[in-house]
Amino acid sequence: MANTQGPQGNHDPAGSTQMFRAFVDEEPQSRQAAATTGGGPRIGLIVGVVVAVAVVAAVAWLALK
Repeated sequence: MANTQGPQGNHDPAGSTQMFRAFVDEEPQSRQAAATTGGGPRIGLIVGVVVAVAVVAAVAWLALK
């Protein structure tokens, strides 16, 4: 069989761990940036849920009237 991992001795067993740690270290920064962009989407979601509940309540009230 052919060796598909490249020449021996060049494999870095900690390479994937280092990339994972770099990803984990970057994750809180991206979350913090998303949290500081303002509440625009979150406020829109809350307003949408309130409107949906109001519509369902209005339909139920009209159906039971």
